[in-house]
Amino acid sequence: MSTVLDTRTDAAGDRVADGEDRVEQAPEDTGIQSFLVTFNIRRFDPEVDDEPRWVDYDVELYSTDRVLDALHKIKWEVDGSLTFRRSCAHGICGSDAMRINGRNRLACKTLIKDLDISQPIYVEAIKGLPLEKDLVVDMEPFFASYREIKPFLIANSTPEPGKERIQSIANREIFDDTTKCILCAACTSSCPVFWTDGQYFGPAAIVNAHRFIFDSRDDAGDVRLDILNDKEGVWRCRTTFNCTEACPRGIEVTKAIAEVKQAVLRGR
Repeated sequence: MSTVLDTRTDAAGDRVADGEDRVEQAPEDTGIQSFLVTFNIRRFDPEVDDEPRWVDYDVELYSTDRVLDALHKIKWEVDGSLTFRRSCAHGICGSDAMRINGRNRLACKTLIKDLDISQPIYVEAIKGLPLEKDLVVDMEPFFASYREIKPFLIANSTPEPGKERIQSIANREIFDDTTKCILCAACTSSCPVFWTDGQYFGPAAIVNAHRFIFDSRDDAGDVRLDILNDKEGVWRCRTTFNCTEACPRGIEVTKAIAEVKQAVLRGR
């Protein structure tokens, strides 16, 4: 894991400069101020470290830069061993979910201007999943839960040749919110139940089950409800709203889980 795999990355190093003056002037032709921002990144290399360690980096950035830009700068200019995932860099692929100042966010969507740069910015891997290296976690347990809820359309009938499965606007609106999931794991890895119980399906799996349970074109809703009517299913949710706050797509995750609970009890 030393190169930037398709949807992954790596890089790290020591402090770049002593931040005596946190504000510097950008080149005269732009007139835009740059800032010396300190990042405190939780590093871990399984080949040399017994435990994770925090490493400081001072990076010159602009207010419109993102945390992902800072990570790139550290990797490309300071220490190429820093490891993190990223791909599209536009909030669609979900690869670069991480904890920034204690909150789950996408590095590509977190602007420097929205953070307090008078203090170090703390960056670490998301919680609840096995740490592989630096900001990279093993996503397999997350995707295993996702696969188990059958995240695909299951229909008993076949439409006529050349015809679509017709759905009304009203029927689409029932599950429209949960179609926005990008599988970044920000919601699941913000859940305290998931932190302590690795068997819990987690918010993302339930959100994606919701997307098909309430799809009028799907015929396997009851199958998914049976799967989630389990001690590690929807009943493990404690309604803390961490997942809703963490979702970079603005999905009402806790509401979706509550709707699945209601469907288990009363049917769709």
